[in-house]
Amino acid sequence: MKLLDHFISEFASFVWGLPLLILLIGGGLYLLIYSRFLPFRFLWHAIQVLRGTYDNPNDPGEISHFQALTTALSATVGMGNIAGVAVAIAIGGPGAVFWMWVSAIIGMATKFFTSALAIMYRGKDSEGKLQGGPMYFITEGLGKTWKPLAVMFSVCGLVGALPIFNVNQLTQAINDILLVPNHVEVSLTSNLIIGLVLVSITSLVILGGLDRISKTASKLVPAMVGLYFVLVLFILAVNIEEVPKYFGMIFSNAFTAQNFKGDTFLGGALGGLILLGIRRAAFSNEAGIGTAPMAHGAAKTAEPIREGLVAMLGPAIDTLLVCTLTALAILVTGVWQTSDANGVSLTATAFGHAMPVLGKYLLLICIFVFSISSLFSYSYYGTKCMSFLFGADKKHLYNYIYIASIILGATTSLSMMINLIDGFFALMAIPTMVSTLIMAPRVMARVKTYFLTLKNNNV
Repeated sequence: MKLLDHFISEFASFVWGLPLLILLIGGGLYLLIYSRFLPFRFLWHAIQVLRGTYDNPNDPGEISHFQALTTALSATVGMGNIAGVAVAIAIGGPGAVFWMWVSAIIGMATKFFTSALAIMYRGKDSEGKLQGGPMYFITEGLGKTWKPLAVMFSVCGLVGALPIFNVNQLTQAINDILLVPNHVEVSLTSNLIIGLVLVSITSLVILGGLDRISKTASKLVPAMVGLYFVLVLFILAVNIEEVPKYFGMIFSNAFTAQNFKGDTFLGGALGGLILLGIRRAAFSNEAGIGTAPMAHGAAKTAEPIREGLVAMLGPAIDTLLVCTLTALAILVTGVWQTSDANGVSLTATAFGHAMPVLGKYLLLICIFVFSISSLFSYSYYGTKCMSFLFGADKKHLYNYIYIASIILGATTSLSMMINLIDGFFALMAIPTMVSTLIMAPRVMARVKTYFLTLKNNNV
């Protein structure tokens, strides 16, 4: 078992290593330049689309632009934004944040292309319902000969969407912030109770299908980002004299790597810092993995470019906003230098330092809502993969596997299972990015047509 555990751990590290980052960041950079920085040129138009300015109730699809974005965000705004950023700062110092920003800017282009393709090449499941996502845009856009790539994505999605890692981290946060400080014994029984509570809440939502998931996410996501924003603004106000110093250090340390404590890369600390920041951001906003296009593919629209523009707002909200808030909270309180804590515990220390009585508990509410909303979206992604592989009549079976894995995640610390899921999640990027890069010219042709039509209609 030890040998197997070591093998799976090495597998996860390799998959999340340099080849994947070259595909995600190199591919994303190519798409950003190829589109002539489209995400920034049409940012205001994207916000107008999100607000429903161009909505047509007769368009095909199941959910609104806003519900599609919040469903996708409910998966990405999670532990990566709270624990992942803390890990990046603990190892890399303030400079890691800059490289997370770079990754997010590139990720905006990736999200635009993948989600536009999800609408351009929607397919039908075995029940004849319209569906979107990488498995459908591969088969519909590239033809049946490419189906093995679509199958690879779906098989990896079945494993990668399982919530064991997310639940494991949430249980750890509840134990560290709520139970242990209040002298409650942490045991298998307490973890099982946490697991059963999560199962009850998740089951109520996911068994209601996409409609209930999207409606719940559209209420939870703006509320949780709003609460988190207010809490961090309070921390920044309390430590206002430190803000300019650390904001400057994010830029200066990005190129000097003076607080970097991790493994070097390509012969230097700077290479290691760049790799750390990019990997943390890629793990946080999931641009290029292929999960978000499954949510955006269900949007009620006949215009792929509009959905692509809405989708590109995801990394901006997830990484440029939420991750930056976490980073500044950790930096200005100084806990990144004075505490040995890492991950979610470091973020909790920062909140406790700035708000001694309530800080950790308010953070726990945010963590709980972030994690719960992620559970809703990932169940939908898993059922989409199940439906593609085995038929729409079998997709409900995935929910039962999913619910059982919540109990497993809460009651065990199976590093083997967590690494396995982590590795399969990363493998989803290969079919997504390869097919997106091949079909990028088709998206750009559609962009020209879309904006020309828009211009003619305004005249």
